[in-house]
Amino acid sequence: MSKRPADTSLELDTADDGAPLTPKRVRVDEIEDESFASGKILEASRPRPPPEDGEVEEEEEEEEEDGEESALTAVVRDVQAGPTEGFSDLYLDTVNRTLLDFDFEKLCSISLSNINVYACLVCGKYFQGRGRSSHAYTHSLDQDHHVFINIASLRVYVLPESYEVKNKTLEDIKYVANPTYSKGDVAKLDKEVKVRWDLGGKKYIPGFVGLNNIKQNDYLNVVVHALAHVAPLRNYFMLEPLSARPELAQRFSILVRKIWNPRAFKSHVSPHELLQEISLRSSKKFTLTTQSDPVDFLSWFLNHLHLSLGGSKTRPGTSIVQKVFQGRLKVESQAITARADASDRLRFEEAAEIKTEVVRFMMLTLDLPPKPIFKDEQDKNIIPQVPLTTILSKYDGVHSQELLGQRKRYRLLSPLPPFLIFHIKRFSRNKFVSERNPTIVTFPTRSLDMSPYVERSPTEPGSEPVWYDLVANITHESVTTTTGKKEGEMRSVYKVQLCNRASGEWVQIQDLFVEEVARELLFTSESYLQVWERRRGKGV
Repeated sequence: MSKRPADTSLELDTADDGAPLTPKRVRVDEIEDESFASGKILEASRPRPPPEDGEVEEEEEEEEEDGEESALTAVVRDVQAGPTEGFSDLYLDTVNRTLLDFDFEKLCSISLSNINVYACLVCGKYFQGRGRSSHAYTHSLDQDHHVFINIASLRVYVLPESYEVKNKTLEDIKYVANPTYSKGDVAKLDKEVKVRWDLGGKKYIPGFVGLNNIKQNDYLNVVVHALAHVAPLRNYFMLEPLSARPELAQRFSILVRKIWNPRAFKSHVSPHELLQEISLRSSKKFTLTTQSDPVDFLSWFLNHLHLSLGGSKTRPGTSIVQKVFQGRLKVESQAITARADASDRLRFEEAAEIKTEVVRFMMLTLDLPPKPIFKDEQDKNIIPQVPLTTILSKYDGVHSQELLGQRKRYRLLSPLPPFLIFHIKRFSRNKFVSERNPTIVTFPTRSLDMSPYVERSPTEPGSEPVWYDLVANITHESVTTTTGKKEGEMRSVYKVQLCNRASGEWVQIQDLFVEEVARELLFTSESYLQVWERRRGKGV
């Protein structure tokens, strides 16, 4: 059999960092003429695409003579392993980070499927699959966009060749898509003030970023921000693997991690993915197009988050949610007798039977005094003020309330939970209209002593104060609509005020607007929901 005259072919040599060096020549004079004539080398030189996700590629058995690998077999094996190192960097200069947005639901922009979704790193659109008949493959040919990332595995591929890219310059994209933290990173969140800049040069502080108001979802934004600053809850969702948990827990986890992302491409985050799951789970009770009450949403969300984490409906303390927020309340009830008159309806009768039960709570409702009906000398409504300690007296075990023909007294039981949530009840509904109470509640931001409202066990000292510090304050504002079909109508706007533990400063966030706010001005707004943290130390 005739041999082909000695010849050479070019092959790029590369350095350790993947940069191409001077070409070297490899002799292939041992390859027979029939190999070139039959086109085997040309066929072998085409990179063979890796198998689709979830598929197993069958191994091809190569025939070898005399038990030794032939030169042709070696060439075929090397080419099928992927492109020469250095060529895998092709097209990476087309990646456009400013167009990438991993906050929205991962659905193919054509088929609307959420299975095996890839994001184009050139235009940011989502497509399903990367096989020859897939939408991503077609997009790569039609638009000349070649770099794609698998949303689930975060592996990057070049299409239509379909080989994997393992260049470390793409690690920042993978981190933005799925931020991860170590225990050391989390431990520093409340100790160090980190100022960062996004791709547009805008300054932001991780943990205090805007949340996009897609339509009317500010009720959700303020609740998410408040929960993302409850340290033990935040740390749990940043560190625990939740891939086996329901989607509600997974999507809340990724949103919390994105809020605290120190390497974000943009200085705000969209809660779209979480909203879609909440809308589905709540049978569209909470959506992005209809304004809802933050109190109703918080109650629903905490209970469903508890169940998503494997919590029990009957056994307390079976999830991080209940361990953080759940406390015990003693309720004493006495029926109002027929002989009781208006002067003693709120006083417990000595001879009447008193029923006592212990209930569990994750939120305490505080009642405001009645809205004033008189006006001042300028013919304007008087907006009264009331201290927080006054409306907390509902839980001192002494003051009574009338409810459904019964007198009731409430008393908190020790130990109190690590975090307390107060709902300042501003809205009431009668037969005709819903009313809002604009009374201002004054409060300290630190050193709220809860000991007067706690019934301690006999073994606990009775004089020790129980200090709580304010973590988050959600406020309500009623504004007039100036545009659209509902022009002139009143609508509710919610904001959240958060404490930066590292600096001691306060930040106010309304959707995408983030600004500092003076500590002395916090109580001037209509506080609606408050989150307080129990202090571990004994100092004031």
